[in-house]
Amino acid sequence: MWPRWLSRRSEPEVAPVPAASAETVRAETLVRRLEWTVLRRLDGLLQGDHRTLMRGAGLDLTDLREYQLHDDVRHIDWNVTARLQQPHVRVFTEDREMAAWFLMDLSPSVDFGSGTRRKSEVALSFVTVLGRLIGRHGNRVGAVLFGAGGPGGVDAVLPARGGRSHLLQIVQKVLAAVASPARDAAGGTQLSELLRVAGHVVRQRSTVFVVSDFISEPGWEAGLGALARRHDVVAVRLFDPLEIELPDAGLLPVRDAETGEQLWIDTSDRAFRQRFARIAAQREAELREGLARCGVDTLELSTDDDLAEAFTRFLDLRRRRLRRRAAPSAAGVPA
Repeated sequence: MWPRWLSRRSEPEVAPVPAASAETVRAETLVRRLEWTVLRRLDGLLQGDHRTLMRGAGLDLTDLREYQLHDDVRHIDWNVTARLQQPHVRVFTEDREMAAWFLMDLSPSVDFGSGTRRKSEVALSFVTVLGRLIGRHGNRVGAVLFGAGGPGGVDAVLPARGGRSHLLQIVQKVLAAVASPARDAAGGTQLSELLRVAGHVVRQRSTVFVVSDFISEPGWEAGLGALARRHDVVAVRLFDPLEIELPDAGLLPVRDAETGEQLWIDTSDRAFRQRFARIAAQREAELREGLARCGVDTLELSTDDDLAEAFTRFLDLRRRRLRRRAAPSAAGVPA
């Protein structure tokens, strides 16, 4: 029973809590799901693998070894090189704290998927899991989003910061960019522009992940090579099995996501399927050669890949890279 002198209106008013946006809810749901389904499976594999994920530069000299292709020429020890008549580079103690950057191609071609997942979904899952792995060691994560219709091609630049909330912000931005109607605009992807912007944004030496299907106008190799000379770069190449080999499915309408061109193809024509497979194989070979010339590690990620297995391949790739760099160590070479 309320006293007469006390009205219910005298209760302190509580300001309404604004409802979370759809992107916020989806981002939180995605991160939690991946933490349970992928991160838990990877925990046993990643013990002590911080150095494999993030390779720093450091300042303390620890060793000398013979020069290898794509080594930074600024680390050549010219005194030792002159004495031994063989180029040698200095090896430094690696930094434990590094920044990781994700350069994400969100152009319309990345929205393709012949199965249950699209390339954009695979890319976002990969970045989310890797961002959580890197962030758990206290490192910072940043992102440049490109190709979803933003001015100049760039949709968002999120500076490198630490913490789970910052990763959630990156995931939200990606979800919003993927849902943008501007992505339907016709026009070829200029991946070179993303790499040019990244060269200005990523100042401090970092580990840079270029997440793209590399379906782009030509000329991106120069930008990727320039980025690899300053940073530790990994190319995460997205693809769908249907982009490599066509099934016998009869007459199908297809649309070029980059240009908007539409046409009908007869997949029951065996000669057509063979030509398609031959052209696709040639493009695959040219792409791999281009990435190799740039001196970057490459992880190929299919829309039908198991994400935990993909990370296992990624770790094996990084371990081989580290062993390859350490193998020709010139122990006992005078400094």
